[in-house]
Amino acid sequence: MKHPLIAASLVLALTTTAAIHAAAPTDTMINEQVESYDWVLPQADFVRREVMVPMRDGTKLYTVIVFRKGAKDGPILLSRTPYDAQRATTRNRSQKIEEILPVMDKEFVDDGYIRVYQDVRGLGKSEGDYVMNRPLRGPLNKTSVDHATDAYDTIDWLVKNVPESNGKVGITGSSYLGFTSLMALIDPHPALKAAVPQSPMVDGWMGDDWFHNGAFRTFGFDYDLEQTVKSGGGAVPKGTGDEYTAYLKAGSAMAYAKAYGLLKLPIVRKMLEHPSYDAWWQGQAVDKLLAKRKLTVPTMLLVGQWDQEDSYGAPAVYKALEPQDTNNDMVSLVIGPWRHSQVNYEARALGPLKWEGDTGLQFRTRYMKPFLDCHLKTHAPKCDTPPVLTYATGTNRWEVSQKWPAGDYTPLYLGANSSLSFSKPGAGSESYVSDPAKPVPMLPRPIHMSGDEWRTWLVQDQRFVDGRPDVMSYTTGVLDKPVHIKGAPKVELHAATTGQDSDYVVKLIDVYPEENSADPVMGGYELALGIEIFRGRYVHGFSTSAPLEPGKTYAFKWDLPNVDHVFLPGHRIMVQVQSSLFPLYDRNPQTWVPSIMEAMPKDYVKATETVHYGGDAASAVWLPVAKD
Repeated sequence: MKHPLIAASLVLALTTTAAIHAAAPTDTMINEQVESYDWVLPQADFVRREVMVPMRDGTKLYTVIVFRKGAKDGPILLSRTPYDAQRATTRNRSQKIEEILPVMDKEFVDDGYIRVYQDVRGLGKSEGDYVMNRPLRGPLNKTSVDHATDAYDTIDWLVKNVPESNGKVGITGSSYLGFTSLMALIDPHPALKAAVPQSPMVDGWMGDDWFHNGAFRTFGFDYDLEQTVKSGGGAVPKGTGDEYTAYLKAGSAMAYAKAYGLLKLPIVRKMLEHPSYDAWWQGQAVDKLLAKRKLTVPTMLLVGQWDQEDSYGAPAVYKALEPQDTNNDMVSLVIGPWRHSQVNYEARALGPLKWEGDTGLQFRTRYMKPFLDCHLKTHAPKCDTPPVLTYATGTNRWEVSQKWPAGDYTPLYLGANSSLSFSKPGAGSESYVSDPAKPVPMLPRPIHMSGDEWRTWLVQDQRFVDGRPDVMSYTTGVLDKPVHIKGAPKVELHAATTGQDSDYVVKLIDVYPEENSADPVMGGYELALGIEIFRGRYVHGFSTSAPLEPGKTYAFKWDLPNVDHVFLPGHRIMVQVQSSLFPLYDRNPQTWVPSIMEAMPKDYVKATETVHYGGDAASAVWLPVAKD
């Protein structure tokens, strides 16, 4: 006897077949193209809506709303993206909601959240003009709209037109989406109740995508082309060879842009026209914009410890907003053991480094979702958000702190014979020759600033340059007790050059024991915890540049990225000093030119760089040492 379900299926199949045969035969020469196909079938476990949401100026923005069938009274979690909302909501053409959405969304839609992705104006299927990092309306934007107004208008429409929602909205996203999340906090809609900006683009000159402390980041050319060409610009057509060679052959940033036709792009021209931290850059700095306003939306800021693109933004916003947070419950900071945006993917490892489980999933389930739940759910649980949450690499554990930085700054001094010590040495100096014709590479060659090579370059073993004559390495003895740092190490480099300008790059490194049978790959590994550059012409201030006086000793001061790390007993601490990091940063010609962007071949000359230590010119890296 057949099972009833099998019998029913057989009857349905026979009925359908009979219906097909009973219909008139299909004309052989009928046009076989059809207007559309709805890939979301009746058996799908989700609802997916595509709508065009009107903005106050009449522009309509393409918006996709996705939620599990049966959802009601659900919080809305919004992301505003330049990277195609349609693609973000069709990861696979599946009938399961967790398969069509990004990995990070599963925990939310499984608990009744309504997920919304929207194309920013001018990109994807949205109407309007696209402006990279569109400034806030005001001196740099004479129109009536910006990302703040677009977020406001979008939220207003959503809470009025999504009946399955409870009328409460959170906003999140990484990188550019982190930037749009922050912009939503400027004059926010009353329904916006929480924000989780991840690795946000905040200040493109000071330390995010375009410049770091005045040094231009060349990889931005590829991003510019990809983002601002309607038909899809792709990467700069320089071939697949060594990017070190390609950039060196081209010369300056201007010469490179001319060689590959990039001056057709308005964003490239803008970058080249503003090499210093002028009003154009300062007027777009989101941390400065937010500091002028009262924070009314609880905000959890997030950054990866090895974020290769936007290491500056989240800590800068935290620093700007923390003075307002008198009860220590409105703004929090999270630093995870991640590359850029890795929090939204599996995060069990970074390059050769391995963690205790999937740290991205741990963060999303233990901290991010509870934070959003307590602010967005109708029957909300009590909020218990850590003021500061960091992952201590070295010991591999999550830690909660009440403030940041969470350590006391202690100088680690450079000294004679490549020494590094917590004791101040006698006065002295050491020199090296910096040659722009042979810049220090950022990675072992050949270099390709893309894919996994780009994602993990900050954890590259630094032994590949240790020993170069133009890289000075200072090292402590073997540690007999742990050194735990929690904050942004501060560089104080007393140096002089025979040129009229110079770049200085400092790396803080954890040197592993030479032998490590448990993990041979890490034997002797020189793990960079922070790498940062400073362009010497800005020693007196970032808004205007000035030549350096040859032979004069200057105190160059800047910060390394924020870190929570434990140098373990048996390890050593190293500091490397060099004057180029190529091709990530354009070369400093080391002669005086008004704009390094436009330096000519004759301008690039060798210079002798002298690093001073001890006495009144005691070079050091100040470590935020925690008392465990």
